[in-house]
Parts: sequence; structure tokens; C-alpha cells
Amino acid sequence: MSGHRIPAGIVNARQAKFSLVRYPPTPGLAPFVDHHWVLRWDLSGRPAHEQVVLPNLAVNVTFFRHAEGAFGPGKRPFRHTVAGTGHGIGVRFRPGAFRAFLTGPVTMISGGSVPLTDLFPSAGGVTESVRNATNDFEMVRRCEELLLGGDPVLTAAARSAIEAVETIAADPAITRVGELSSRTGLSQRSLQRLFAEHVGAAPKWAIQVYRLNEAAARIAAEDRPDYAELAFTLGYSDQAHFIRDFRSVTGWAPTEYARLNRVQEQESRREQFPGGPRV
Repeated sequence: MSGHRIPAGIVNARQAKFSLVRYPPTPGLAPFVDHHWVLRWDLSGRPAHEQVVLPNLAVNVTFFRHAEGAFGPGKRPFRHTVAGTGHGIGVRFRPGAFRAFLTGPVTMISGGSVPLTDLFPSAGGVTESVRNATNDFEMVRRCEELLLGGDPVLTAAARSAIEAVETIAADPAITRVGELSSRTGLSQRSLQRLFAEHVGAAPKWAIQVYRLNEAAARIAAEDRPDYAELAFTLGYSDQAHFIRDFRSVTGWAPTEYARLNRVQEQESRREQFPGGPRV
């Protein structure tokens, strides 16, 4: 697996109400999968928590009690509520690689999902095994057995799609589809067809996702973000254009996103130190 940028996109990840552990795939799945991710949470006696994840290009196959399926890349933040006590596992696929598991283009699940049993007849048994698993490795093993059972094949076109996305991921200076065309040697029309079939998103959107996820990470990490400097660094000709694009990807203006992270961080501190000063 390459060391390309993988947008995490977890809003206010420092204050998440769950534990998250990632595991690399077995060599047989490495051409298809970025990693497995296991969530565990215990909110016994506490309010339910809604976690927001920013849009990205990955297809995720998930095994959770109330979120089981293959979820395609979307243009809106994904929201999921955790409550009580629970655990589950997800498989994050390399953008461009999930076409091997579908009967049609990845656009068929863009912005939506498909039940796992539609893709894998034996998925029901795996879901039950995940619910009863006593450790992470048991969950990973059952997921990998399911995915490898169909002997997936990575076609030459899929490899081209993966390489195109990883070209974007490896070089933040790529800000236009024309630049990606020059780097890959593929015409813009060919890129459009390739991305529709294998990635499930247009090349322009793919470039935006990487740029704006990076911006979101910097805004969340910095106490006083310099939005003009950030816009310039990301290749925007003006700050207004950056703000419009940031809102289109995240759902918030940059200042709203910064405020959201700060407010949630303060709320978390109140939970941890209820007798302390209110800021």
C-alpha cells in the first residue's frame, strides 16, 4: 500500500466519543483496501453522540447494528449516531478499487449505499460474527474471508483510476483537472469516464475533496487560522472562492467550522472537569 494522503475527515476527532483502531489488510486485499477500522464505544448513562465525517472518495463496507452496507463516496458530510454500548468494523477501500465488487459503475452507490447481502450472499453470517466477536482480529479475519471469497480482480482500468487518485493525493499542487490530465497522460474526457466507472465521483470533485479535507484539518488544528494564507496555499486565486468551495464540501464556512471545533472542545472539557470554570 502506498503512503498517499488519506482524508480522515472526522470532525473534531480529538473529542470523539469512541475509540478508533486501524488495521492493515492482508496482502491479498492490499490492492483493494486501505485499511480496516474498528470502533468501540461505551456511552452507558450518557447522551447519544452524533459524529460527523467529511466527504471523501472511499467506499466503506461497514458491519454495525444500525449501519450495515456498502457506502459510496458522497458530496455531503456523513452523520452517524452512537448510543449505549457497541462495536463494529468497517473496511475502507482504495478509491477506484471497489468496482471489482460491483455489477456496475461505482456511481450506482455514490451518495448512497447498498445492502451487503446484495453484494455478498453470506454477509449476514459475517455480521452476526462481528456482533459476537470478542476481539478485533476475529472481526478483521471474518471480513477478509468474505471479501476474498469472490476472488476479486483488479483490472487495468481500475489500476489507472487508483493511480489517478493517488496522483492527486501525492501532489497538493494539482488544483485543476487539466493538470491531472497532463500528469496522467489521459485526456480530460477519458478521466471523466474513468472516474465515473471506478471512483464514483468526477475528477474535479476528487481534487476538491483532497484540498478541502486538508484545509479542514488545518483549521481544526490552528487556534487562529489565516484563511487568506490557507486559500493561497491551496491554489485559490481569491479567498471568496475558497470559502465557497469549503462550504460546498464540508457544509460550513471556514469560520463556522473553526467555531464548531472550538465549541465542541470546550463542551468536552466541561464533561471532564464539571467543577472547573466555564469558558
